[in-house]
Amino acid sequence: MRNIASAKSLMLRLDMTEILPRRSILYVPGSNSRAIEKARSLPTDGLILDLEDSVAPEAKETARRQVAEILGSADFGPREIIVRVNGLDTPWGAADVGAIANSRADAILFPKINQPKDVATAAAALEAAGAAPKLPLWIMAETPQSILEINAIAGAHPRLACVVAGTSDLTRELRARHTANRDGVFTALSLMVLAARAHGLDVLDGVYLDLDDMGGFAYACEQGRNMGFDGKTLIHPRQIEIANRIFAPSPEELDLAATVIEAWREARLAGKGICVVNNRLIEKLHVEEFERMIALEAAIRSREAPDADAA
Repeated sequence: MRNIASAKSLMLRLDMTEILPRRSILYVPGSNSRAIEKARSLPTDGLILDLEDSVAPEAKETARRQVAEILGSADFGPREIIVRVNGLDTPWGAADVGAIANSRADAILFPKINQPKDVATAAAALEAAGAAPKLPLWIMAETPQSILEINAIAGAHPRLACVVAGTSDLTRELRARHTANRDGVFTALSLMVLAARAHGLDVLDGVYLDLDDMGGFAYACEQGRNMGFDGKTLIHPRQIEIANRIFAPSPEELDLAATVIEAWREARLAGKGICVVNNRLIEKLHVEEFERMIALEAAIRSREAPDADAA
């Protein structure tokens, strides 16, 4: 592999500090303290501590209290911690926001966002609960209405940072089939990516339900990365390794990135606006793509450093 450190020194844009690896984001039931404790040492980029779908109605209040307490005391190391609250139209949503808004959560995920005003309502709930101005708001896109309005939703509020595909709910509401190539939701997934990129947001692919089909899971990850997703939401730790590998730059991609950036630097010194690498025409837009790839790899390496406290 070429020297990636030297390639970084050739990068045209220096401000890559906002890149966060989100290759693997694991759902963990907020009612399961043992699972949360175990998750603190898993090699995932992030955890969604869930107060919604994975928690039975009779356990909602216990889960809320438990997650708030854990966030106040536990060290999760470099892992990004997101709490999925219940919808604000449920008996638990407002209390969830009140309990979590001032915690050490890195973001709050709101489900069942159907239209732009739902984002505004979620942001207002965070502000009313005293959340820090920079606390990010994440949303689930999981209904036909949300897909039809996803562009307006993605631009609805400056707190919004990430769109999460809720493919299970969406497939059910569409009355579509769960197929290997996901043809029933492919258009919806593409629209999510388009809207997220148009508004400068991250976007995460939905879960894969068959834990015995690692080949199918790998295919879904490849498909998601090819579509432009930043990573995948997961339902089990055994899915982490595959997601981390597929949504990270490969050694071959990093080699090519270093070659392209060096060739581009030499072309610019010669007063040229294009260059050719491996019979491929390279312009500034391609260089920026490879710069981001190298910056992502650097962020991954930084976050994968040993974490003694969480181990």
